[in-house]
Amino acid sequence: MSKNTATASGHALWAKMPKANAELFALTYGSLVTELIRDYDDANEINNQLDRIGHSIGVRCVDEFLSKAEMAGINIPPCTTMRDTAEVVAKIGFRMFLGVTAETSNFSPDGRAFSVFLYDNPLAIFVELPPPPSGGAIASGEKDLSKIKYSNIFCGVIRGALEQVNLRVNCEFVRDVLRGEEVNEIRVELKEVLVDGAGDDYKEE
Repeated sequence: MSKNTATASGHALWAKMPKANAELFALTYGSLVTELIRDYDDANEINNQLDRIGHSIGVRCVDEFLSKAEMAGINIPPCTTMRDTAEVVAKIGFRMFLGVTAETSNFSPDGRAFSVFLYDNPLAIFVELPPPPSGGAIASGEKDLSKIKYSNIFCGVIRGALEQVNLRVNCEFVRDVLRGEEVNEIRVELKEVLVDGAGDDYKEE
């Protein structure tokens, strides 16, 4: 699928999706993260929980994605390579469910890994992460929240959705605007085509 086709499909599907208030959406997600911070002491565990929640969402997204595309009369051709998959995730998936368009780049030489760049993050519009503890020391009873990957739920959603089409991937938030970096970058790497998977082209790239 070409970038232009994927972008047009994403816009068409977004137009047919019910809309939620962006501020309410961000605040609701913030409440979820706050609850996890209360429940868990370790930032890594908070990140893992966000990934797990996202995975549960992702496994349900594919059916809705295909159903909405069919109702809209939009043909989503089968992805035969990871480049096709990347375009569908970034240009259609993010646009359809979040109203933002992501970009893809940094494909590995073997074509099995790529980066998703997200310039507008609707989850983080009211958020500031605290700086790392001065000198690396954490006071007794306090938590180091600087290591939280606030939007790690995206990684879980991508993992869960691709698992539904028989692609097992690793997904990691490697750059985050909330940490002072210029862009949000999610790195996706294909680890395995599962049984009855997407075809030999994935394995041959």
